[in-house]
Formats: sequence, C-alpha cells, structure tokens
Amino acid sequence: MTDTSARPDAGTTGHALPGSTTGSTVPDRPSLEGLETKWDGVWSERQDYAFDRDTTRDQVFSVDTPPPTASGSLHIGHVFGYSQADMIVRYQRMRGKNCFYPLGWDDNGLPTERRVQNYYGVRCDPSLPYDPDFTPPQEGGDNKSSKAANQLPISRRNFIELCEKLTEIDEKSFEEVFRTLGLSVDWDYSYQTIDSRSRAVSQQAFLENLQAGQAYQAEAPTMWDVTYRTAVAQAEQEDRDRDGAYHRIGFTRTDGSGEKVFIETTRPELLPACVSLVAHPDDERYQHLFGTTVTSPLFGVELPVNPHPLAQADKGAGIAMICTFGDSTDVTWWRELDLPTRSVIGRDGRFVADAPWITTEEGAARYAEFAGLTVFSAQKRVVEMLTETGDLVGEPKKISHPVKFYENGDKPLEYVTSRQWYLANGGRDHTEDGLRSRLIERGRELTWHPAHMESRYRNWVEGLTGDWLISRQRFFGVPFPIWYAVNEHGETDYEQVLTPPVQSLPIDPTIDVPDGFEESQRDQPGGFTADPDILDTWATSSLTPQLAGGWGHDEDLFAKVYPMDLRPQGHDIIRTWLFSTIVRSHLQQDSLPWTHASINGWILDPDRKKMSKSKGNVVTPIGLLQQHGSDGVRYWAGSARQGVDTAFDEGQMKIGRRLAIKILNASKFALGFGPAPADPAGRLAADPSAVTEPLDRALLARLAEVVEQSTVAFDDMDYARSLNVVEPFFWMFCDDYIELVKERAHGQAGEQAAASARAALAIALEVLLRLFAPVIVFATEEVWSWWREGSVHTQPWPEAAPLREASGGAEPALLESLAQAVIAVRRIKSDAKVSQKTPILQVTLVAPEAATAHLEAARSDLEALGRIEGLTVTGGDVEAVTAEDVELGEPPVKQPRNAG
Repeated sequence: MTDTSARPDAGTTGHALPGSTTGSTVPDRPSLEGLETKWDGVWSERQDYAFDRDTTRDQVFSVDTPPPTASGSLHIGHVFGYSQADMIVRYQRMRGKNCFYPLGWDDNGLPTERRVQNYYGVRCDPSLPYDPDFTPPQEGGDNKSSKAANQLPISRRNFIELCEKLTEIDEKSFEEVFRTLGLSVDWDYSYQTIDSRSRAVSQQAFLENLQAGQAYQAEAPTMWDVTYRTAVAQAEQEDRDRDGAYHRIGFTRTDGSGEKVFIETTRPELLPACVSLVAHPDDERYQHLFGTTVTSPLFGVELPVNPHPLAQADKGAGIAMICTFGDSTDVTWWRELDLPTRSVIGRDGRFVADAPWITTEEGAARYAEFAGLTVFSAQKRVVEMLTETGDLVGEPKKISHPVKFYENGDKPLEYVTSRQWYLANGGRDHTEDGLRSRLIERGRELTWHPAHMESRYRNWVEGLTGDWLISRQRFFGVPFPIWYAVNEHGETDYEQVLTPPVQSLPIDPTIDVPDGFEESQRDQPGGFTADPDILDTWATSSLTPQLAGGWGHDEDLFAKVYPMDLRPQGHDIIRTWLFSTIVRSHLQQDSLPWTHASINGWILDPDRKKMSKSKGNVVTPIGLLQQHGSDGVRYWAGSARQGVDTAFDEGQMKIGRRLAIKILNASKFALGFGPAPADPAGRLAADPSAVTEPLDRALLARLAEVVEQSTVAFDDMDYARSLNVVEPFFWMFCDDYIELVKERAHGQAGEQAAASARAALAIALEVLLRLFAPVIVFATEEVWSWWREGSVHTQPWPEAAPLREASGGAEPALLESLAQAVIAVRRIKSDAKVSQKTPILQVTLVAPEAATAHLEAARSDLEALGRIEGLTVTGGDVEAVTAEDVELGEPPVKQPRNAG
C-alpha cells in the first residue's frame, strides 16, 4: 500500500507544489471535513454551474429535474435519485455541453395540506371569511393523531397562506440538503408548482386543452377518497390486500315459483344499490333467467337478470349483483347495459339519507337504519339483517383480496357519482390510429435507460380504462380558470363555461370576476359562479418542461431548451409523472418532452420493502451526509445500476468515504515527487514525450482503455459501469504503480527515468480526477485546487487519443504482469512475517512466457519495490507469477520513536 504520510519537506500547514501554476499548497493532513460548505460557496460565487443564455439549442443539454414535494423532509431515496441525475449532468458539462439544470419545488397537493393541518393544528372550511390578522393555534407541533374536529377551522385564503408559508420553510431546508450533496443545479432557474408563473402556465394549458376539445366535464362514477374528500385518478390508485369474506345471498324470482338465485359477494352493504344480476351469456346454469326479474332481499326492489361477457362463470356462484358502484366492472356493466344509477355512499363515506327506488314500506324502514352509517357499520348491520331473515346462507367465507386505495390514503376508495373534469389520455380511445396508439408510439420514440423500462410505460397505456381525471376537491393548488353562468332560476348552467383571456392569467375564480360581470353577481340568478375545484397536482407537475423552460413567458429560452434532453426519475412514477408529461407535451407541442429517460430504482429497507414516508421506514439524509461525507453517499448511489431496486447500505457509503479519502491522500503523495515537465501542446498535465519508461507507458496505455470504456458507459448514461471501470484502475495506481515508481520518481535511477515517472504520475492523476469528478465531486475538486486552475468540473472530459500517443504503443498487459509480481514479492515477506522493508538477497520469479518480457522491462522498478538484490526471471508453465529460491536478508533495525 502507498505510504501516504507527510513527506519530510512538508511545512506546518502544507507544502508548495513543485511546478505549480497556481501558487496553491497541499495541506499536511488532507480531510473531507468541511469540503461541502467550502466548495458550495466557491461554486456559487464563481457561477460554475450557471446556464449561459447566449447559446444555440445544439449546444445545450437540458434536464427536466424532478421537483420534490416540499412537505416535511427529504429521505435517502431523494439523495439516491438526484445524485445519479447529477452524475449524468456533470459528465455532459465536461463533454462541452451548456447544461440547463434547474430544480423546482412541487408545493401543491394533498401532502402539503396534510402537513399544514398537522403543523399548525388547522383545517380548511371554505365557508368561513378571511381573517387578515389570523394567528394559527400552534406552530411546529405534531397533530397527526388528532381528529379533524380538534383542528381549528379557517378560511380557504388563510389556509393557503399557511401552506405557502410552510412550503417556503421546507424548500430552504431541502435546498440546504441538495447543496450539501453537491448537486450542480443552477439555482437561478428554480421554480414552484404553485407560484404565479406556474399557475399561469397550468391554466393556459388547460384553456388550450378545453378549446381543442381535449378537456371535458362529465357527471360520472368516480373513485373517491372519503378521508380527503376528493376524486382520485387511476394513476394514483394502488392495490392493497385486505381481509374480507364471501357472503352467499339469495334473491327471489318474481315469477311466483319462489326459486332462489344465489350470488356471492364481498360487499353485502351495497344490496340497496343493486340494479341487476348478471351472468355470462354462455353459462347454461343461468340462461333461463336472462330476460326475467328477481327481487332483492331486505329491500324488495325488482331487478333484471342480464347476460354480459365480463361475468366470470368460475368465480363465486357464477352470477353476480351489479351495484352502483362497487368496482370498475360495475361501472362497465352499468354503462354497457344502460342501467339506472342508485348511489348510496356519499362524499363523506357514509350512507346517504334517501333511497327513493326502495318503495316497499318494510324495505324503506330497513334502509332508514343505514342513513349516516359508515361502510363498515353498514356491512355489519346488513349481515345481521340477512341472518335474521334467512337470506344469508351459511357462514361467510373468509378471504384476502386486493382492494383499491389512494396511494396516500388510509381507507378503501369508493365510487361516488360526481361532476369532474377529464383530459383525454387515450384511455377511452381504442382506435388503431387514435390517441392511445400515438402515445404508445411516443414511448417507442423515447430512448430509455435501461431500455426495458419502455415496456412498463407501454403496459400502463394499454391498460388504461378511462381518461385522466384532473379535478380535485381540495384547496391548495392551481384553480380551474373558469366560471359557470347562473340562470334566472339560480341554477348553475354547466354548459355555459366562462373563461378569462390568457393575458389575465393566473386567476382565482373564487376571487376574480369574469369579463362582463361584477362581484355583486357572484352566485346570483343571472350572474356567475366559480368552479370550486383545483387541478390535480400531476396536471401541473406534468408541465415541468414548460414551467422550467419558460413556455408562455420566455419563448427565447424555451426554444433553446425544449424538447429537453433528459428526464431522470423513479420507475414507480412512470405511470404518473412520465406518462402524464408525455400526454401534455403531445397535446400542447405535438412532440416528446425529452429525448432520454433515465430511470432509477427504489431504495429498500432491511426487509426488502420500498422506503417511503407513508410506510414510516425512511432514513433522512443529513446524518448520513455528515457521517460518511457527501462523496461517500454519492458513491453508494453511483454504484447502483439504473432501474434496479437497491438496498440501503451504509457499508457502501463507508467504502465511498474511504475512496474519497484515498483520492486526497494518494494525490498528496503523488504530487510530492517533484515537478513534471510541462506539455507544450497543453493537452495533458505533463509533457508526454518525457514518458519513456516501459512501466510508465503501459500505465498510460491502460488508462487510455479506461477512458474509452468510461466514456462509452457515460454516453449511455451508465454511471455505475463507468465507476466500475475507473475505480479498480485507481486502486492499482495507488497500491502498485506508485509503489513501483516512487524511488525512481525521486531520482534514484537518473533524471530521465525520474522525469518519465513524474510525467506519468501527473498525467494519470489529472485524468483520474476528471474521470471521478461526476461521482466524487468534493474530493476531486479539493485536489484540483491544490494543483490546477479553475474547477475540475468545468474541465473537458479526458480523451484516450493523447494518452495512447504518449504510451508509444506500449502493452497495457505489462501492468497486470507487474501486479502479479508485486503480489508474489509481498507474499514472500508476509509469509515470513517480516517487514516489507526487509531486503531480498535472492529470488527467482517464474512467470507465464508472455509475462517474462514485461518483468524484464520493469526490472529496476520491481527490484526497488521489493528491495531485491538478486532477481532472476524465468518462464514456466504457470498461470500467475510465483516466487522460488527465496533468500531474505536481515530485517531493518526499528528506530526508537525519539531517535534523532
């Protein structure tokens, strides 16, 4: 191993670099501590990562960076994904690209509202007036366990002001983490998804979609979260296994025969919402029932029996009840069989008071017991009633089955009939050349990293069952920029939509007034009323290329950065963020939003489960960044393959920290051998003509291969493969090469041999710093500052050609042969349990025939390393270099510590 202790000529604070052009010094004891703060300040002051507006599109590499949800704290998954994206950007910058690398904050949405409720102890009540002097009842508390009834109700405007206040606090803490991580973001181009510019862009895009007929409103069954009281889009839903039971229930035929028709259902509480029974048209057991009717148990409602191919003969009893609505299949049956709507569950998740289709006195009395009950309580009561009447046959059969949840919700979703806004996304378009097909083709046009992620996108688009529901019944978000006319009877006319001119955007229809009206006409006959809903947060986040790129307000910038070059993101939001962004860009600009998508995996906890805030198993990054250093954490992220879920592994971070420390210490050692002759052409760190020794030339020949392989990997955005190429070469450089040449570099073999070693050391060190720079950002910058001008991160990426020229056609295999010999020589002394400084009086190295010439060419370096006085090299039938006929000298006398 390289001795990285301070050299005798070092001063108390460091020593000047021989031949340095900067006047910098190498510190006596290089350290990682404090580098993050030091270099973040320097980079900001020098504007090293600033985007240059004076550019053309072909010079730009632009990135659609994920805007993190500014709610609470970042977790290690953020550090993982953002580090990987930053590695790609840093490489492109070194390749000469003018990088447009902004970062936004995803402020609006349910997570922010929930955090504000908990943080300030409030909840929004839109019916309350605005209080300009409002002070929240708490600040910084944790109200997670409290019921909404214990939270202070406040006006919508007061609530939004608290949302804006808290997100600003969170954004500052997020930025501090990202700066500590070393993201090379241009902070002058940051944005918020709720600021005035983002609201204007979102509203303009919606109005254009509305005018083009791509956005529309419909009264339809909608998946609804009863906790948040909002509609939920298909992309925001997830299946969770829940315990349930099949209940076998009998319906009575109305033909007077008294025959019972038995169905099996997991949702007996929806009996009052039943509109039909259904069986497969080919099921012989029920063909005689098609066209007849039955009456429902408990409620006595007459129901038709219909055939439909979606009915499953092998599921349950083979015949099912259709309720409005239990699941998506109910919705399909209801629509295709033209059945009535009998909704019993309200927006609050409780049973509604009236069910006018239940006309029998006994049935109405029974239903009255359900008014106001939750779904759970209603199911319990229905089962009790069915047991009492004998309509429940046998005991319920317990099962576990998948149930739909909102991804951030705690209770199963319910179908609620409501008026909502939709945006065409191909979900209802199954034609050969329709929108769905064109969006699938967009996925093929995109270059995916890794390539197999395209299938996840395609499968999602092919599995869509409806258009994108973009309205939400919440408060903190981008308002729909529309009003509706109110007729002379005081009824809202949803067909008469009032829209503002684009130049007036952004607007809030609950505050602003449409052209031609006055505030006094709000909610009055003959006047207008505001649309109370907000856009789904994804409907704004899906416009991040337009938001960051200046669409609608900075067309010069937009032309220079759009379509963007890269979208980095996790594979779990291909169906949401990636797909929705492609939809918006296809509709708005008739193009892909970017040419490449780099997909990272999840971070898994020790139980191999995804880390997420909702699961409560996340690790926050600040402690890890402080303990292992940002370079150590970045190394862990950079070692992970694209698209592959990665275990949270502090061991890898420790390895990364050791690597960063080794870069500091080995660089200090390598820079202490004296000045290297300058390269007159300026292409390398030293004069390549000075590299004359076989070992030095072989080093540069192998380094040329490393540069080529690393470049190919990074061109494919594969940072992990690049690191896997560069790191082993670096350790060989430290452990073997420096040890082999250090005596020669000090001049013990003559000036020409010393100049060769020093030139090779300088060239290799500078190239290695640049190769490591995208991943190990702080240690490489620190070393560069000791020795070179400017920033390593704004240097050109190294090229193989000048290295290969300097190698003079040497064989890289010489390095491998010497490495085997070094192992053999070191093993002699370790087996004898003597110091590596012990001389070897005589040794024969037996090497494969092809390696003998290599050992002879570097004989003097090998002898110096092993303190070998008598070396014989011979060829033999061996796979690796071995040592024979060893005679050791006397170990050196150990000097007392106070000697001299």
